[in-house]
Amino acid sequence: MIEKQKMTVYNSSAGTDERQPSQKFVNISIADKENVCNQKFLKTVTMNELYDEIYTPKVPIIDGLLYRGVYLFVGAPKVGKSFAMAQIGYHISTGKTLWNRDVKKGTVLYLALEDDFSRLQGRLYKMFGIEEINNFHFATVSKCIGDGLDYQLNKFIDDNGNVSLIIIDTLQKVREIGNEKFSYAKDYEIVTSLKKFADENNLCILLVHHTRKQDADDSFDTISGTNGLLGAADGAFVLEKKKRTDNKAVLSVSGRDQQDQKLHLEFNRERCIWELTEEETDFFKEPKDEFLEKISTIVTEKSPIWQGTATILIDKLSLDLKPNVLSRKLNVLASRLFNEYNILYESTRTSDSRKLIFNLIK
Repeated sequence: MIEKQKMTVYNSSAGTDERQPSQKFVNISIADKENVCNQKFLKTVTMNELYDEIYTPKVPIIDGLLYRGVYLFVGAPKVGKSFAMAQIGYHISTGKTLWNRDVKKGTVLYLALEDDFSRLQGRLYKMFGIEEINNFHFATVSKCIGDGLDYQLNKFIDDNGNVSLIIIDTLQKVREIGNEKFSYAKDYEIVTSLKKFADENNLCILLVHHTRKQDADDSFDTISGTNGLLGAADGAFVLEKKKRTDNKAVLSVSGRDQQDQKLHLEFNRERCIWELTEEETDFFKEPKDEFLEKISTIVTEKSPIWQGTATILIDKLSLDLKPNVLSRKLNVLASRLFNEYNILYESTRTSDSRKLIFNLIK
Protein backbone atom coordinates (compact mmCIF):
# COMPACT_ATOMS: atom_id res chain seq x y z
CA MET A 1 0.00 0.00 0.00
CA ILE A 2 2.89 2.33 0.63
CA GLU A 3 6.50 2.72 -0.44
CA LYS A 4 7.91 4.29 2.74
CA GLN A 5 9.65 1.90 5.13
CA LYS A 6 10.56 2.73 8.72
CA MET A 7 12.76 0.65 10.98
CA THR A 8 11.00 -0.94 13.92
CA VAL A 9 14.20 -1.49 15.85
CA TYR A 10 15.93 1.57 17.27
CA ASN A 11 19.29 -0.11 17.76
CA SER A 12 20.20 -3.13 15.68
CA SER A 13 23.43 -4.16 17.38
CA ALA A 14 22.66 -4.22 21.09
CA GLY A 15 24.65 -6.85 22.93
CA THR A 16 26.99 -7.36 25.85
CA ASP A 17 30.34 -6.07 27.01
CA GLU A 18 31.99 -9.29 25.86
CA ARG A 19 30.80 -9.75 22.28
CA GLN A 20 28.60 -8.52 19.48
CA PRO A 21 25.58 -10.49 18.28
CA SER A 22 26.41 -12.93 15.51
CA GLN A 23 23.46 -11.77 13.39
CA LYS A 24 21.77 -8.42 12.88
CA PHE A 25 18.10 -8.28 12.05
CA VAL A 26 15.10 -5.98 12.25
CA ASN A 27 11.71 -6.59 13.76
CA ILE A 28 9.30 -7.94 11.14
CA SER A 29 5.68 -6.86 11.45
CA ILE A 30 2.82 -9.22 10.65
CA ALA A 31 1.98 -7.01 7.69
CA ASP A 32 5.43 -7.63 6.15
CA LYS A 33 5.51 -11.38 6.58
CA GLU A 34 4.22 -12.05 3.08
CA ASN A 35 7.51 -10.64 1.76
CA VAL A 36 9.55 -12.95 3.98
CA CYS A 37 7.52 -15.93 2.76
CA ASN A 38 8.98 -15.40 -0.70
CA GLN A 39 12.50 -16.18 0.56
CA LYS A 40 13.97 -19.53 -0.43
CA PHE A 41 15.25 -20.31 3.07
CA LEU A 42 13.77 -19.74 6.51
CA LYS A 43 15.05 -16.68 8.33
CA THR A 44 15.67 -17.82 11.88
CA VAL A 45 17.13 -16.33 15.03
CA THR A 46 18.19 -18.04 18.24
CA MET A 47 16.83 -17.24 21.66
CA ASN A 48 20.15 -15.59 22.51
CA GLU A 49 19.95 -13.41 19.41
CA LEU A 50 16.44 -12.32 20.37
CA TYR A 51 17.73 -11.19 23.75
CA ASP A 52 20.59 -9.30 22.09
CA GLU A 53 18.18 -6.91 20.34
CA ILE A 54 16.48 -3.75 21.56
CA TYR A 55 13.09 -3.44 19.90
CA THR A 56 10.97 -0.36 19.51
CA PRO A 57 8.89 0.16 22.67
CA LYS A 58 5.15 -0.56 22.40
CA VAL A 59 3.99 2.87 23.47
CA PRO A 60 0.30 3.12 24.43
CA ILE A 61 -1.71 5.98 22.98
CA ILE A 62 -4.37 5.41 25.63
CA ASP A 63 -2.87 3.51 28.54
CA GLY A 64 -3.93 -0.14 28.46
CA LEU A 65 -6.55 0.54 25.79
CA LEU A 66 -5.14 1.71 22.44
CA TYR A 67 -1.72 1.12 20.88
CA ARG A 68 -0.04 1.61 17.51
CA GLY A 69 -1.50 -0.66 14.82
CA VAL A 70 -4.99 -1.26 13.43
CA TYR A 71 -8.12 -1.63 15.56
CA LEU A 72 -11.77 -2.17 14.71
CA PHE A 73 -14.41 -0.13 16.54
CA VAL A 74 -17.69 -1.92 15.98
CA GLY A 75 -21.31 -1.27 16.87
CA ALA A 76 -24.85 -1.27 15.54
CA PRO A 77 -26.02 1.75 13.53
CA LYS A 78 -26.86 4.80 15.68
CA VAL A 79 -25.40 3.22 18.83
CA GLY A 80 -23.05 6.19 19.42
CA LYS A 81 -19.87 5.18 17.59
CA SER A 82 -19.28 8.59 16.02
CA PHE A 83 -19.60 10.33 19.39
CA ALA A 84 -17.05 7.86 20.79
CA MET A 85 -14.69 8.55 17.86
CA ALA A 86 -14.90 12.32 18.39
CA GLN A 87 -14.30 11.80 22.10
CA ILE A 88 -11.26 9.55 21.59
CA GLY A 89 -9.84 11.92 18.96
CA TYR A 90 -10.34 14.93 21.22
CA HIS A 91 -8.61 13.32 24.19
CA ILE A 92 -5.62 12.19 22.12
CA SER A 93 -5.26 15.59 20.44
CA THR A 94 -5.29 17.31 23.86
CA GLY A 95 -3.56 14.63 25.94
CA LYS A 96 -6.37 14.74 28.50
CA THR A 97 -7.13 11.65 30.59
CA LEU A 98 -9.91 9.41 29.20
CA TRP A 99 -11.88 6.94 31.36
CA ASN A 100 -9.23 7.10 34.12
CA ARG A 101 -6.45 6.29 31.66
CA ASP A 102 -3.41 8.37 30.76
CA VAL A 103 -3.36 9.58 27.15
CA LYS A 104 -0.33 10.37 25.00
CA LYS A 105 -0.87 13.62 23.10
CA GLY A 106 -0.60 13.53 19.31
CA THR A 107 -2.04 14.76 16.04
CA VAL A 108 -5.34 13.15 15.01
CA LEU A 109 -7.00 12.82 11.59
CA TYR A 110 -10.69 11.93 11.61
CA LEU A 111 -12.13 10.79 8.27
CA ALA A 112 -15.82 11.36 9.07
CA LEU A 113 -17.00 9.93 5.77
CA GLU A 114 -20.68 9.66 6.73
CA ASP A 115 -20.89 13.26 7.99
CA ASP A 116 -20.61 16.80 6.69
CA PHE A 117 -18.74 19.73 8.25
CA SER A 118 -21.93 21.41 9.49
CA ARG A 119 -22.95 18.32 11.48
CA LEU A 120 -19.40 17.93 12.81
CA GLN A 121 -19.35 21.56 13.94
CA GLY A 122 -22.58 21.19 15.91
CA ARG A 123 -21.55 17.86 17.43
CA LEU A 124 -18.12 19.06 18.56
CA TYR A 125 -19.48 22.29 20.02
CA LYS A 126 -22.02 20.36 22.07
CA MET A 127 -19.35 17.94 23.27
CA PHE A 128 -16.42 20.25 23.97
CA GLY A 129 -17.52 23.87 23.58
CA ILE A 130 -15.23 26.43 21.99
CA GLU A 131 -11.62 25.35 22.43
CA GLU A 132 -8.56 26.03 20.29
CA ILE A 133 -7.21 22.69 19.12
CA ASN A 134 -4.97 22.84 16.06
CA ASN A 135 -3.93 19.19 15.89
CA PHE A 136 -7.40 17.58 15.51
CA HIS A 137 -8.13 17.44 11.77
CA PHE A 138 -11.28 16.39 9.89
CA ALA A 139 -12.16 15.32 6.36
CA THR A 140 -15.53 14.18 5.03
CA VAL A 141 -14.35 12.81 1.65
CA SER A 142 -11.37 10.57 0.81
CA LYS A 143 -10.09 8.17 -1.81
CA CYS A 144 -10.48 4.39 -1.41
CA ILE A 145 -7.92 1.73 -0.54
CA GLY A 146 -5.92 0.99 -3.68
CA ASP A 147 -7.19 4.13 -5.38
CA GLY A 148 -5.24 6.98 -3.79
CA LEU A 149 -6.01 6.75 -0.06
CA ASP A 150 -2.39 5.87 0.75
CA TYR A 151 -1.15 8.97 -1.08
CA GLN A 152 -3.64 11.20 0.77
CA LEU A 153 -2.67 9.81 4.16
CA ASN A 154 1.05 10.05 3.39
CA LYS A 155 0.64 13.68 2.35
CA PHE A 156 -1.22 14.44 5.59
CA ILE A 157 1.54 12.79 7.65
CA ASP A 158 4.24 14.70 5.75
CA ASP A 159 2.42 18.01 6.32
CA ASN A 160 1.61 17.46 10.00
CA GLY A 161 3.91 16.44 12.80
CA ASN A 162 3.46 13.72 15.41
CA VAL A 163 0.46 11.96 13.83
CA SER A 164 -0.59 9.23 16.25
CA LEU A 165 -4.18 8.39 15.27
CA ILE A 166 -6.17 8.13 12.04
CA ILE A 167 -9.89 7.37 12.41
CA ILE A 168 -11.69 5.98 9.36
CA ASP A 169 -15.46 6.24 9.82
CA THR A 170 -16.46 3.92 8.20
CA LEU A 171 -14.40 1.06 6.76
CA GLN A 172 -17.08 0.46 4.13
CA LYS A 173 -16.48 3.95 2.71
CA VAL A 174 -12.84 3.19 1.84
CA ARG A 175 -13.13 -0.40 0.62
CA GLU A 176 -11.62 -0.99 -2.79
CA ILE A 177 -13.83 0.00 -5.72
CA GLY A 178 -15.44 -2.93 -7.54
CA ASN A 179 -15.20 -5.40 -4.63
CA GLU A 180 -18.77 -5.72 -3.41
CA LYS A 181 -18.31 -9.41 -2.54
CA PHE A 182 -15.89 -10.10 0.29
CA SER A 183 -14.17 -13.30 1.34
CA TYR A 184 -11.99 -14.07 4.34
CA ALA A 185 -8.91 -13.56 2.16
CA LYS A 186 -10.14 -10.19 0.89
CA ASP A 187 -11.10 -8.93 4.35
CA TYR A 188 -7.73 -10.04 5.70
CA GLU A 189 -5.91 -8.34 2.83
CA ILE A 190 -7.74 -5.02 3.36
CA VAL A 191 -6.91 -4.79 7.06
CA THR A 192 -3.37 -6.08 6.47
CA SER A 193 -2.69 -3.29 3.97
CA LEU A 194 -3.85 -0.71 6.52
CA LYS A 195 -1.82 -2.39 9.27
CA LYS A 196 1.29 -2.23 7.09
CA PHE A 197 0.71 1.50 6.69
CA ALA A 198 0.17 1.96 10.44
CA ASP A 199 3.30 -0.03 11.34
CA GLU A 200 5.50 1.80 8.84
CA ASN A 201 4.33 5.18 10.13
CA ASN A 202 4.25 4.19 13.82
CA LEU A 203 0.63 5.25 14.36
CA CYS A 204 -2.81 3.82 15.09
CA ILE A 205 -5.64 3.42 12.59
CA LEU A 206 -9.10 3.03 14.13
CA LEU A 207 -11.63 1.51 11.70
CA VAL A 208 -15.30 2.12 12.46
CA HIS A 209 -17.44 -0.81 11.34
CA HIS A 210 -20.92 -2.27 11.86
CA THR A 211 -22.17 -5.37 13.63
CA ARG A 212 -24.33 -7.93 11.87
CA LYS A 213 -27.99 -8.40 12.85
CA GLN A 214 -27.64 -11.93 14.22
CA ASP A 215 -26.90 -12.28 17.94
CA ALA A 216 -23.91 -14.24 19.23
CA ASP A 217 -22.64 -15.43 22.60
CA ASP A 218 -19.30 -13.70 21.94
CA SER A 219 -19.56 -9.97 21.19
CA PHE A 220 -16.69 -10.21 18.70
CA ASP A 221 -18.64 -12.77 16.65
CA THR A 222 -21.16 -10.03 15.82
CA ILE A 223 -18.64 -8.11 13.67
CA SER A 224 -20.04 -7.80 10.16
CA GLY A 225 -18.07 -9.60 7.46
CA THR A 226 -15.69 -12.52 7.77
CA ASN A 227 -13.24 -13.34 10.55
CA GLY A 228 -10.51 -12.01 8.27
CA LEU A 229 -11.15 -8.49 9.58
CA LEU A 230 -10.50 -9.37 13.21
CA GLY A 231 -7.78 -11.87 12.31
CA ALA A 232 -5.61 -9.21 10.66
CA ALA A 233 -6.32 -6.42 13.17
CA ASP A 234 -4.35 -5.82 16.36
CA GLY A 235 -7.57 -5.67 18.33
CA ALA A 236 -11.20 -4.65 18.43
CA PHE A 237 -13.74 -2.67 20.42
CA VAL A 238 -17.42 -3.67 20.38
CA LEU A 239 -19.95 -1.11 21.66
CA GLU A 240 -23.31 -2.69 22.59
CA LYS A 241 -26.62 -1.57 24.07
CA LYS A 242 -29.47 -3.80 25.23
CA LYS A 243 -31.91 -1.40 23.57
CA ARG A 244 -31.16 1.39 21.11
CA THR A 245 -32.90 3.94 23.36
CA ASP A 246 -30.74 3.06 26.39
CA ASN A 247 -28.18 5.52 27.71
CA LYS A 248 -26.01 2.67 28.98
CA ALA A 249 -23.67 0.52 26.89
CA VAL A 250 -20.87 -1.99 27.32
CA LEU A 251 -17.57 -1.55 25.48
CA SER A 252 -15.82 -4.91 25.08
CA VAL A 253 -12.09 -4.70 24.36
CA SER A 254 -9.75 -7.39 23.06
CA GLY A 255 -6.30 -7.11 21.50
CA ARG A 256 -2.74 -8.35 21.19
CA ASP A 257 -1.21 -5.67 23.41
CA GLN A 258 -3.89 -5.25 26.06
CA GLN A 259 -5.90 -7.46 28.38
CA ASP A 260 -9.52 -8.30 27.60
CA GLN A 261 -11.76 -5.72 29.24
CA LYS A 262 -15.39 -4.67 29.59
CA LEU A 263 -16.06 -0.99 30.23
CA HIS A 264 -19.55 0.02 31.31
CA LEU A 265 -20.35 3.42 29.82
CA GLU A 266 -23.24 5.83 30.15
CA PHE A 267 -24.10 8.41 27.51
CA ASN A 268 -24.40 11.93 28.90
CA ARG A 269 -27.12 13.30 26.60
CA GLU A 270 -26.52 16.89 27.66
CA ARG A 271 -22.84 16.84 26.66
CA CYS A 272 -23.04 13.92 24.17
CA ILE A 273 -20.04 12.11 25.68
CA TRP A 274 -19.55 8.59 27.00
CA GLU A 275 -18.77 8.45 30.73
CA LEU A 276 -17.19 5.47 32.47
CA THR A 277 -19.35 4.03 35.27
CA GLU A 278 -17.74 0.64 35.94
CA GLU A 279 -14.99 -1.70 34.79
CA GLU A 280 -15.92 -5.36 34.77
CA THR A 281 -12.26 -6.31 34.37
CA ASP A 282 -9.84 -4.41 36.59
CA PHE A 283 -7.26 -2.48 34.60
CA PHE A 284 -4.02 -4.38 35.30
CA LYS A 285 -0.74 -2.59 35.71
CA GLU A 286 2.44 -4.54 36.21
CA PRO A 287 4.00 -4.07 39.64
CA LYS A 288 7.11 -1.94 39.90
CA ASP A 289 10.28 -3.70 38.80
CA GLU A 290 13.08 -3.33 41.36
CA PHE A 291 15.73 -3.44 38.63
CA LEU A 292 14.10 -0.60 36.66
CA GLU A 293 13.56 1.37 39.86
CA LYS A 294 17.32 1.32 40.43
CA ILE A 295 17.98 2.49 36.87
CA SER A 296 15.61 5.41 37.41
CA THR A 297 17.68 6.63 40.37
CA ILE A 298 20.64 7.48 38.13
CA VAL A 299 18.67 9.05 35.26
CA THR A 300 16.84 12.07 36.66
CA GLU A 301 15.92 15.60 35.64
CA LYS A 302 19.16 16.82 37.24
CA SER A 303 21.18 14.13 35.45
CA PRO A 304 19.10 13.23 32.35
CA ILE A 305 21.84 11.24 30.60
CA TRP A 306 23.96 8.36 31.88
CA GLN A 307 26.58 6.50 29.83
CA GLY A 308 28.92 3.68 30.73
CA THR A 309 29.66 -0.02 30.36
CA ALA A 310 27.60 -2.81 31.88
CA THR A 311 30.41 -3.48 34.36
CA ILE A 312 30.39 0.14 35.59
CA LEU A 313 26.58 0.08 35.91
CA ILE A 314 26.70 -3.15 37.93
CA ASP A 315 29.17 -1.58 40.36
CA LYS A 316 27.23 1.70 40.58
CA LEU A 317 23.92 -0.02 41.41
CA SER A 318 25.46 -2.87 43.45
CA LEU A 319 23.83 -5.50 41.25
CA ASP A 320 24.56 -9.22 41.42
CA LEU A 321 24.56 -9.79 37.65
CA LYS A 322 27.05 -10.68 34.95
CA PRO A 323 27.55 -7.96 32.29
CA ASN A 324 25.99 -10.01 29.48
CA VAL A 325 22.97 -10.86 31.64
CA LEU A 326 22.53 -7.20 32.57
CA SER A 327 22.62 -6.12 28.91
CA ARG A 328 20.06 -8.70 27.85
CA LYS A 329 17.80 -7.84 30.78
CA LEU A 330 17.89 -4.20 29.70
CA ASN A 331 17.09 -5.18 26.11
CA VAL A 332 14.01 -7.13 27.20
CA LEU A 333 12.79 -4.42 29.60
CA ALA A 334 13.54 -1.43 27.31
CA SER A 335 9.83 -0.91 26.56
CA ARG A 336 8.85 -0.81 30.22
CA LEU A 337 11.76 1.51 31.00
CA PHE A 338 10.52 3.93 28.35
CA ASN A 339 6.79 3.67 29.04
CA GLU A 340 7.00 3.80 32.84
CA TYR A 341 9.99 6.10 33.38
CA ASN A 342 10.39 7.96 30.06
CA ILE A 343 13.95 6.65 29.87
CA LEU A 344 15.21 5.65 26.42
CA TYR A 345 17.82 2.89 26.52
CA GLU A 346 20.37 2.39 23.74
CA SER A 347 23.58 0.44 23.35
CA THR A 348 26.53 1.25 21.09
CA ARG A 349 29.83 -0.43 20.34
CA THR A 350 33.02 1.59 20.82
CA SER A 351 36.50 0.48 19.75
CA ASP A 352 37.14 -1.42 22.96
CA SER A 353 33.81 -1.93 24.72
CA ARG A 354 30.03 -1.70 24.55
CA LYS A 355 28.49 1.46 25.98
CA LEU A 356 25.05 1.63 27.57
CA ILE A 357 23.21 4.94 27.17
CA PHE A 358 20.18 6.10 29.16
CA ASN A 359 18.40 9.29 28.15
CA LEU A 360 15.47 10.86 30.03
CA ILE A 361 12.87 11.97 27.45
CA LYS A 362 10.82 14.94 28.61
